[in-house]
Parts: sequence; C-alpha cells; structure tokens
Amino acid sequence: MKIQSIKGTSDIIVPEIKKWQYIEELTRELFKIYGYQEIRTPIIEHTELFTKSIGQSTDIVKKEMFTFKDRASRSITLRPEETASVARAYLESKMYKKSKLVKLYYIGPMFRSEKPQAGRMRQFHQIGVEAIGSYEAYLDAEIIDLMQEIVNEIGLKKTKLLLNTLGCLKDRLRYKEVLKSSLNKDLKRLCKDCKVRFKVNPLRILDCKNPQCQKIIEKLPTPSDYICSECKEHFDKVKDLLDNLGVNYTFHPHLVRGLDYYTKTTFELIHPDLGAKNAICAGGRYDNLISSFGGPEIGACGFAFGLERLLLAKEAEKIGFREKEKDAVYVATVNETSKTEAFKFLKELRTNHIKAYFDYEGKSLKAQMRQANKLNCKYVIVVGEDELRKKRLVLKDMQAHSQQEVNIKDLISTLNKNLSKV
Repeated sequence: MKIQSIKGTSDIIVPEIKKWQYIEELTRELFKIYGYQEIRTPIIEHTELFTKSIGQSTDIVKKEMFTFKDRASRSITLRPEETASVARAYLESKMYKKSKLVKLYYIGPMFRSEKPQAGRMRQFHQIGVEAIGSYEAYLDAEIIDLMQEIVNEIGLKKTKLLLNTLGCLKDRLRYKEVLKSSLNKDLKRLCKDCKVRFKVNPLRILDCKNPQCQKIIEKLPTPSDYICSECKEHFDKVKDLLDNLGVNYTFHPHLVRGLDYYTKTTFELIHPDLGAKNAICAGGRYDNLISSFGGPEIGACGFAFGLERLLLAKEAEKIGFREKEKDAVYVATVNETSKTEAFKFLKELRTNHIKAYFDYEGKSLKAQMRQANKLNCKYVIVVGEDELRKKRLVLKDMQAHSQQEVNIKDLISTLNKNLSKV
C-alpha cells in the first residue's frame, strides 16, 4: 500500500502554512476587538445534532456527511459545520446562566463528502462567529460589518454582499405553501433533486444551482413578499444600519441558505473569480435553533468563512501577504570545542524571546554563514575559543555587512536595541 493522504484532504506545509497563519492571526485580532471569545468543539458529534438542526432534506445531511457507527452502535458524524456544535456547547455548558449575550468565534476543520476540487475539499476549514442572546437588528448589522472588516483587512476588492430575509417561522410556513402552489405548473421541469425537495422542503429549491431550475426560480414569489410587519421592520432596520456604517450590499430576494435553521436575515459574500461555487462567507439569524434543542427562547446570529475559498479569492486578486517576522539571529561556531558554550548562548537568546538558529549538521563556518543568509538572519554571533577566552563575541550585521565585538554580558541588551520584535 502506498502511504499517502486521503482523497479530498491535504497537508498544509511551508510556505503555504504562512498564508493560513496570516489569515488566522488577522481574524483573531478583529474578533477580540469586536468582543468575541474563542470556542473549540469536538470534531465528532452525535449524528442527530446535525439532522435535527441542518435539516433532513438538505444536501449536507442527505449526501455529504461522514457518518459511522461507534463500538456501541451509536451514530457518529464528523462535523459538517460548526453552528450546531456551538449551540450544543452553549446549552451543555449553560452559558446563558452566566451572560445574557455570548459572543464566540471558532477556527477549525469541517468535513463533507464532496467531489474534491479547488476550494471544495472533503476536509475543509472554517472561520466563523456565533452571537447568542439578542433579537436586535444591531447584532445582525455588527456581524455583517465584522465580516466586511475582515475582507477589508485582507485587501479583497471584488467581493459582493448579497442580503435577504426569510422572515420568522410562521412567515416561512406561509411562504412554503405559496411556493408549492407556484411550482406546481413547473414540477416536471425541475431537476431530480428539486422534485424531492418539493415534497420535503420546497425552500431548498431556491438554493438549487441547476440552470433549468434557476430559470424557474427567477419567476417565483420571494420570501420577503410574505413576511410579517415585525420581520419587515427588523429587515428595514438592518439595511438602515448597514447604510449608516457604509457597508454596501445587494438585495437578493431569492437568497436562502442550505441549512434549515435560518430565520430572518440571511446573507452571502461572493467573489466573481471563483466560478459557480463563489461564496466565500455566509450566515444569518437562527432565532429558533437554541429552543429547538431544549434551551431558552433566544435570538442568535452568525457567519462562517471558508478559509480555502478566502485564500483562493486573495490569490485571484493577486494580493500579497504582509508577513511580519521577528528579526532572527544565527549562533555560528568555529569548531566543536566552542559548540557546547555556543549552545548555552542559544538558550539565553531564546529565554529572552530572541528568535535564534543553530547548526545541527556539522557545517563549516562558511556554510553556517550561507545558511544564516538563507534564513534572512539579521545578525550572526560567531563563537570561537578565542572569543570565549576574551569574553567578547563577534556580532556580524548581515544586512550592513559589518561586524563588531560585543562583551558577552552586553550581548542581550545590544541585540534588543537593534532587533525588531513583532
């Protein structure tokens, strides 16, 4: 057997990993500014968590989940998305007893059995937020603004925000009946999947990407035509707040998400250079999810970026990465005799939070200098028997092509004055 990664998964290694770390660090900082705290949930959950929240008729549940039986014959699923897991953790930990509003973010892998292609892997990664504890339109606007701020900080210029409302549960039920009635005459023209959706949950038809179905969808009534006055007022407030914040959006009357728990505000951030699967972020309200799990009646809102798609969008716009690195030092040795003492200096540098490299391959001094250049080290500290005897080390500035002798006891302070620290 050839040992290799499973189809639809990939190793993220240098230099690619630096791009991932850049995005992760950038988003973590923004999440902190907006008052969100990190949560990490298990990768495996009971299957019922997802079938109950995402919906039995969704493609995710019907076709894409990795589900298996454990040794006790319980049905276990690799998480296909994070909102349901966060909702479960929120209830299990009784977070609602500690704070009325809980704001959480996550970064991690999800799993769906899809045909692997660019931006669509079987193990993919999401960066998202969940704010639980408020029905106010201000929360919707804050979350959308946070999403847009991430895009702005990354430097994307071509994204387009699509916005819609699905109304409350009563509105959705009313709209489903209207939808069924409107689709009756075109039932035979729907794709095979949509014919099933028509019976189980006709709202899913609006999310179909089949070109023939898309032509039918364009002529259908929209969810916003059947929302109650309270939901209309909420959506109008969201739009007013986004206008005040300067967040540009396009009203997309047929926009629904591929998950059944959404209510009221729903949105997608798309990028024109990513083909048919052009969404890089999506989200909305889910005011009934917590109570459907047996928790309190409470409002909630969130979004999730696809990290792979975010990176593809950045690549498509040819945006570089503003990589920030600490200046580094290389501790070079003249011979084996001086290496033990040099190793002590290496430890002292790292104890003082100075990034430092060392030779572990028995290279010559000349080869060590080449290695220091390759690693972009700002300084090389040359440690030899003569230097140790005089208690003065040679400090070579690799950028200025100069050198000086430094007293051993002054080494750390000298470096601290001249090294940039990120």
